[in-house]
Amino acid sequence: MTERLTNGVGVEMGELRGTHVPVLLERCLELLAPALGRPGRTVHVDATLGLAGHAEAVLTAHPDTVLIGLDRDTEALAHARVRLARFADRIHLEHAVYDELPEVLDRLGYPAVDGVLFDLGVSSLQLDAPDRGFAYAQDAPLDMRMDQTRGVTAEEVVNTYSHPDLARLLRVYGEEKFAGKIASAIIRERERARITSSARLAELVRESIPAPARRTGGHPAKRTFQALRIEVNRELAVLETALPAALDKLTVGGRMVVLSYHSLEDRLTKHALADRVRSKGPVDLPVELPGSGPTFRLLSRGAELPGEAEVAANPRAASVRLRAAERLDPEAAQQGRTDRERYRRRVKAMHQPGTGSPGSVTDPASAPGDGIGTDEEGEGT
Repeated sequence: MTERLTNGVGVEMGELRGTHVPVLLERCLELLAPALGRPGRTVHVDATLGLAGHAEAVLTAHPDTVLIGLDRDTEALAHARVRLARFADRIHLEHAVYDELPEVLDRLGYPAVDGVLFDLGVSSLQLDAPDRGFAYAQDAPLDMRMDQTRGVTAEEVVNTYSHPDLARLLRVYGEEKFAGKIASAIIRERERARITSSARLAELVRESIPAPARRTGGHPAKRTFQALRIEVNRELAVLETALPAALDKLTVGGRMVVLSYHSLEDRLTKHALADRVRSKGPVDLPVELPGSGPTFRLLSRGAELPGEAEVAANPRAASVRLRAAERLDPEAAQQGRTDRERYRRRVKAMHQPGTGSPGSVTDPASAPGDGIGTDEEGEGT
C-alpha cells in the first residue's frame, strides 16, 4: 500500500511514492540470523537501504544489532530515516554509494561488521517516481541518476555518446541483440532534435527492433533502459569494488547476502564469492598450506530463485537471484582440511594389497564434509 510519512516532529512529508515489498525477506533474515543473533552487540550493514524494508525487519528481529544503512538516493534516505525513527539510538544512515563502505566504517569507528546485505538494482521508489526517468512505461525527463546531486544523466549519455559507444553499452550492459540498430536510430533522431523524453526514447527503441522480436521478452525498451541506468550510475564498476571490500570487513562467522536482478550483477557476485571459497594452494599437496585455504563458505546451492508465492506477492521479485556466504575461522578451516586429508589417505591405504579388506573401510559418507569450495555446496535452499 502507499504510505504517508512524517518527520521526527510530526510534520507530514507527503506520500511515499510507490509501494515497497522487501524481496525474499524471510530468507534474508534466516541467512543473517546466525551472525546477527550472537551474544552481545552486533553490526549489520544494509548497503542498499532504499525504503528500509529489510533494515526494519533486521532491527526488529535483533534488538542488540546496530544498523549502518547506505544509500546514494537522498529521497530514499529521508523516507528511511522516518521509517526507522523508533530505532534512532542504534542506526547510522549514510548518504554514500556502497563502494564507499570502508570509508564509512572508518568514520563511524567500526573496524568490522557481522552482516551485510546488498539488494541491488533500482528501488521501488525510483521505479514508481515518474520524474526520475527510470521507467520506460511512463513519460519523464531522461535522468536515471540514483543520486540526483551528482553525475551525468541518461539524457547526456543519449545525446553525446558516439555510435560505437552507444552500441557497446547497449550490447554489454543491456545484452541487447539489436544494439547497433538502436544506436543508429538514436543518432538520427538527435540530429533532428535533442532527445529529452523517456517516452520518445522508448518509442525509438521499439521502432528499431524487428516486429517478431517485439512479440517476446517483455517491453522492447527494457534492455536499453537497463543499460543506460547501469552506465549513468556506474553500477557494475561500483559493485566490482564493493563486494570484496564488504567481504573483507566481515568478522569470523559474519555473513553476506546479495540479491541480484540481472545476469551481469549475479555474475560479478558469483566470481567475488568463488574467489573466497576456493583453496589457493597447490592441488597436489597432501595438506593445505597456511594462509592458502578458503576464507568463506557458501550458504546457498548456486543462486537461489524466488518461489511462486514470492513472485505472486511481489512481481518485482521474479528475476531475483540470491547468493550468500559466511566467513570462516582460518585456523579451524585449516585443521578441518588436514583432518579430512588424513582420513582420505587412510582410506586409500586400506584399499592397498595387504592392508585390510575393503569391507572394513568406514563409509566415506561419514567422513567430515567441508561444505565449501563450489557453487553446488552450501546450506541449500
